[in-house]
Amino acid sequence: MKKSEFRKPEDFPYRLTTCVWEITLSCSFSCKYCGSRAGKAQEGELNTAECMDVVRQLREMHLRRINLIGGEVFMRPDWRIIVAALCGAGIKVCIITNGYRLKDEDLRLLKDVQIESIAVSIDGPEEVHDAWRMEGSFKKAVESVRRIDSFGIPVSVITALRRDNAAVLSGFYDDTVSKLPIFAWQLQSCAPMGNALGNDDAVRYSFRDVIRWIAKTAPGAPFAIGAADNIGYFTPEEEDLRGGPVFGGCRAGLSSIGIDSRGNVTGCESMKDPSFIEGNLREKSLKEIWYSPLSFRYNREFNEKMLHGICADCPEGPYCAGGCRSYNFFTSGDLYESRYCARGEN
Repeated sequence: MKKSEFRKPEDFPYRLTTCVWEITLSCSFSCKYCGSRAGKAQEGELNTAECMDVVRQLREMHLRRINLIGGEVFMRPDWRIIVAALCGAGIKVCIITNGYRLKDEDLRLLKDVQIESIAVSIDGPEEVHDAWRMEGSFKKAVESVRRIDSFGIPVSVITALRRDNAAVLSGFYDDTVSKLPIFAWQLQSCAPMGNALGNDDAVRYSFRDVIRWIAKTAPGAPFAIGAADNIGYFTPEEEDLRGGPVFGGCRAGLSSIGIDSRGNVTGCESMKDPSFIEGNLREKSLKEIWYSPLSFRYNREFNEKMLHGICADCPEGPYCAGGCRSYNFFTSGDLYESRYCARGEN
């Protein structure tokens, strides 16, 4: 790469603060809606030494926070080494897990290295959760939440919403989630990608109904309830959803990146398409990728004239920038139109 493609870090307008790192595709499940099509470890996944080099590069970039995902993080044999190195580098670490293989000795280690939190995926009542994952997985996930809490580790729940579980959200909260010892519950939209590719009808639901439910329920909940960036923008309930009056748009390549198990770097680990790969850490350093003016151009060169469809006519378009790039891509193929935005619903 030519020197002219670099910019001095102190002059660069974008600071990397967060990362999602998919350290393996090995998983105890092969869920029907898994965006990564996880199950078996991918051929050519980064080895331990290469992962340690990634940690070094993230530390040099002064990364603040990282989410480790899979597959299933705990199925990678050297996950303990990776987590300890990240925590030792002063990076706040959250592990997202299905909770199926979590052992007490794992929790003791995570407590010792001062992991920030663990998030367990629970996608609805037992019959809904198990139908999409595996029989018995709901009970294991609920048990894992309680065990994590018993070790004094902050624990949260993540729910990927689809047509089936969005319809029973209230009962799921009353019967299960409200009784768990968690500090937060994140609701996010399942995108029609990976194993869910082509199942557009199964993943479609009313964003507006969910947003209204969050606004009604969150004030009395014993923990925070929030909406992910792909669930709708700039409705009257915006402050209740994300803790602030203004959604600032997709952060891919502006303050966040995704790294997959083979070292490919994208702006977001939900951007599961080869066209979004900005480089590979076996071929380029993270600094080379981040500071290149050729990287992440879909966001770094955004202006409101790039908005299409309903977003082009929306007064909030310049502020939300069309919403979640990944969700837009997999629902319409258009990065700059949030075709199912909650503002368009009655």
